[in-house]
Amino acid sequence: MSNGHKVFCVKLQKELPGLDEPPFDTELGKKIYENVSKDAWNMWMEHCKMLLNEYRLNPARKEDQQVIVEQLEQYFFGEGSAVPKEYIPPSR
Repeated sequence: MSNGHKVFCVKLQKELPGLDEPPFDTELGKKIYENVSKDAWNMWMEHCKMLLNEYRLNPARKEDQQVIVEQLEQYFFGEGSAVPKEYIPPSR
């Protein structure tokens, strides 16, 4: 059931459907709910997978969660999450 929640997406700079609920129960989760579209969130999820693989992060570890949260904030509200220096995009 879509509640028709619309946001002006900080990432894509246009009005789009937002997430159905905040992704986390924190201020950041609320900020994402209010400012990030579903499309941009899906882009982040893809980006996040790449980060997890590149940096061998384990989402179950506290330190790694912190890294992910920092990257998430950068991705949407900072300079943009940097692609790891060693990262080579898969060639077509």
